[in-house]
Amino acid sequence: MAARDEIPDCKVDAAIFADTHAEPASVYRHLEWLIDVLPYPVHIVSKGDLREGCLAIRDYKDKPGQWVKNLLPLHTIEAKNGEERHGMTTRSCTNDYKIQPLIKKERELAGVKRGQKEVSVTCLIGISMDEVQRVKSSREKWVQHRWPLLEMEMKRQDCIQWMKDKGYPDCPRSACYFCPYHSNKEWRRLKNEEPEEFQKAVAFEKELQDANRRTANLRSTPYLHKGRVALDQVDLEDDDPRQMWLWGNECEGMCGV
Repeated sequence: MAARDEIPDCKVDAAIFADTHAEPASVYRHLEWLIDVLPYPVHIVSKGDLREGCLAIRDYKDKPGQWVKNLLPLHTIEAKNGEERHGMTTRSCTNDYKIQPLIKKERELAGVKRGQKEVSVTCLIGISMDEVQRVKSSREKWVQHRWPLLEMEMKRQDCIQWMKDKGYPDCPRSACYFCPYHSNKEWRRLKNEEPEEFQKAVAFEKELQDANRRTANLRSTPYLHKGRVALDQVDLEDDDPRQMWLWGNECEGMCGV
């Protein structure tokens, strides 16, 4: 919309995509298409491969043993005193692999000085009316956030219709193929429409469990699905109407800005 001058008082200098190296193939195809059609540059930034970061086994510096850094919000089961306890690990993937690389690139592009408090960057974020819970102010003094879709009171379906009306291809959701916040609907879509990506998630879950068994920091068993069942065995046909779409509630909307 910015490229077509359909956002009031808006001149875009660049777009930034934070790459975790773990997006479904459909997202990378769409990114290639965007790079070709947008009149301004699309910068791709990355901290590295999120999958490798999750599986890396590290040695403790001050004591014997090894550990794995818990980057994802994993669903866990722990057997303790004859009881099965459910939990969830804390996450740092969004901050480490999305937000920080984006901020670093924004600083570079705008020439932001250390300690600067004057606003010199406006960051457009495509959060729609049905995702207002994702709206958050900038953590940096020199950045102000703007949400054009909210200004135009557009919902997700309005965006989809806009794409169709302009003859543009469908836009896939940007999310890691192994994201524990996936709903059953999204897991089904991945399994049916991008089976190679689904199988990569199945393999990743097994590798993650193996890495945690070999280390000392996580006593519970981690799973990608909220049902705490192996991904290749879980029933994905059951959509619980009470379930919130957890990705929408946690995501900062910073996958591509």
